[in-house]
Amino acid sequence: MESTLNTVSRHSEAELTQLGTRAFTGLGLRPQDAAQVAAILVTADLFGLGTHGLGRIESYGERLLVGGIKPRPDIVVQKVAPALCKVDGDNGIGPLVGMRALQAAMEAASECGVGVALTRGSNHFGPISPYSLIAAEAGFASIIGSNATTTIAPWGGSDARLGNSPIGFGVPHPGGDPFLLDMAMSVVARAKIRNALKRGESIPDTWATDARGRPTTDPAAALDGFLLPIGGHKGYGLALMVDLFAGLLSDAAYLTHVKSWSDAPEEPQNLGHFFILIDTRRLGSTQWLAQRMSDFAAILHGSPAADAQQPVIVPGEIELSKLQRQRRDGIVLDPATYERLQQHAARAPMAA
Repeated sequence: MESTLNTVSRHSEAELTQLGTRAFTGLGLRPQDAAQVAAILVTADLFGLGTHGLGRIESYGERLLVGGIKPRPDIVVQKVAPALCKVDGDNGIGPLVGMRALQAAMEAASECGVGVALTRGSNHFGPISPYSLIAAEAGFASIIGSNATTTIAPWGGSDARLGNSPIGFGVPHPGGDPFLLDMAMSVVARAKIRNALKRGESIPDTWATDARGRPTTDPAAALDGFLLPIGGHKGYGLALMVDLFAGLLSDAAYLTHVKSWSDAPEEPQNLGHFFILIDTRRLGSTQWLAQRMSDFAAILHGSPAADAQQPVIVPGEIELSKLQRQRRDGIVLDPATYERLQQHAARAPMAA
């Protein structure tokens, strides 16, 4: 289902999931692994997170083709304690490694009430909210994080020493929308600045600095400089915390040990992730949780809006609303991304 517009096209979730699966199969993944990758990225597009959706076929595909990502990794899950797992992604594509780690954490949480998976040997794994949604739909509250390529200077420093290290939280709501918070430690992701550069647009001077540490509205200068952390020195501290859990404790790379996927696409990044899950069914009945979650949201929604055009929302509502709308009306996808997916899909074996 395609739009008549030249700049956008709309496609069904099923079509894009199938096309994404074949595209990643064409890039060398096993069909069952490619399906998991496509599911995460299509969910990102459903949420409206185009910078972290199927558009990632460009960077993921480049690295798969030059050997920077292993298309068929031997991912190993090691249980080091009843509720604690270590996952070695063997330099696999990030969404696949992320899904294996999430599954390991869910299995541990089902057994013990809580489950933790610390992951090494991975790559960029997309946004966090798709994993949080999968966990929430299965009844698990979650805290999920990843480290990233260095783009932020230490507070008071003058060169990039840490990444924007995203972190996300999810809490299930039986019969309602889960709470989903997904945020990077920078004011914005570099992908938004890259997109502004492609469109020839300026950026707010609160997003990044140039190479000399001065706020800039020039996306090219920002890409040569540093991202600004949220909340000043507090955001800096949170970014370090995420990297300690995702990188250092997971035995992955951390801080400047993380390779840049754009500067060295042929080299493994050894990114780390962490998945901390709580089985909410151990805490009370689904009716108990549903009542409390409904009351929680109602308290927030009941606050009179300062701007009548912008009512109070609970984190995740915007994304879940987009998900429902695009499942009904079709997913907006950049034509260049669709064409790239078709090119890679054409390389897949006909039986895949």
